[in-house]
Amino acid sequence: MSVTYGGTAIEAPRAAQPIAPAQKHVRPGFKRLVLIYLWIAIASGCVVYVEPAPYDVLLLAAVILLPVAGLVALPRTLAIYLLALCGIAAGGYVASTQAGLLDVPVKHVTITLYLGLSSVVLAAFVAYDPIPHTRLIMSAYVAAALVASIAALVGYFNLVPPLYDILTEFGRARGTFKDPNVLGAFLVPAVLYAMNGVLTGRAPRALLWSAVLAVLFLATLLSFSRGAWLNVFTGLVAYGFLAFAASATNRKRIKLLVLAVLASLVAVGVLVSIQMVPQVAENLGERATFQQSYDVGPEGRFAGQAKAVDLVSSHPLGIGALEFARLHHPEDVHQVYLNMYLNTGWLGGTLYLFLVLATIALGLRLILRDRRFGDLGAVVWPRSSEWPSKGLWSIPTTGGTSI
Repeated sequence: MSVTYGGTAIEAPRAAQPIAPAQKHVRPGFKRLVLIYLWIAIASGCVVYVEPAPYDVLLLAAVILLPVAGLVALPRTLAIYLLALCGIAAGGYVASTQAGLLDVPVKHVTITLYLGLSSVVLAAFVAYDPIPHTRLIMSAYVAAALVASIAALVGYFNLVPPLYDILTEFGRARGTFKDPNVLGAFLVPAVLYAMNGVLTGRAPRALLWSAVLAVLFLATLLSFSRGAWLNVFTGLVAYGFLAFAASATNRKRIKLLVLAVLASLVAVGVLVSIQMVPQVAENLGERATFQQSYDVGPEGRFAGQAKAVDLVSSHPLGIGALEFARLHHPEDVHQVYLNMYLNTGWLGGTLYLFLVLATIALGLRLILRDRRFGDLGAVVWPRSSEWPSKGLWSIPTTGGTSI
């Protein structure tokens, strides 16, 4: 199989050849329908009020249809990823035997395994034709992020009063998500992709992406999620470094620097302008601190994380998913690595850490060695190295249950 990039035909590695059924037996019309369905499934990730969310249900058919349509490939590294996921799930099932209630952690691990396996199929889909398929996924993702962002702004500014309580929570924008923190984390990849469009597109497209970026950035800001803010900052810094390093010419590097300065000035202007709204200024002042009332004290978040460290050191098999909040502390640990060690034991936690580090190392190597993936790689890679949000682990293309 050959793939065309920039008019040059490149032979795909043997390990990444499409798997059965053979491509010649699949009608092009059917493939197009599968691609449209996948786009719709990913775009549905903007609605997460209940679990399973629409995305979780629609994804099941996509996981079946993509291999049937011959739109997946299996590189060797993907097999290692699959084995690591299975090891994490195995650790989760073992940890479930240590819990007081067996059904709750087993259900949690089973859903996690399903979403993990779905990520393997999506990764195989990207491996089949990396650049076009990544763009398809990200276009659907940005569409979902725009819907959620517009809903968040409508709710926060009370443009439709009957929807205020649905689209906001505790004075924070949540849009079509059940929690402002989930909305904020969901928007980060879309912000990076929109920034890439601003910096790399021609003038008309750059202006369009600027409008998209403004909406996404404002919704992220008004979610008042400190984790999302930190993710946006670190993601943009990582994107800027990689985009600069992967640029093919010095002229492009200069263009990136100039546009980055302009984008920074616009962002500062937006921040200054929005603080003129009293409600926004008050919430920003309250949230722009690392120590909220629920962070400190014996029942606070930091004390809970200290308890989690003690539990991890004394329970090599783990304690079972969701057991920490049920028995040991009023709320979840809110730290993904501690969560992994609690929910899946030392085995699962270490395998997860291995996946994160391997993703960072291999992704960085690919971006710096192969300039074809420079822009897109600079968007996707920061998600593997940003400050993690709560949950077992997060797959950027999921809009539903956080795993």
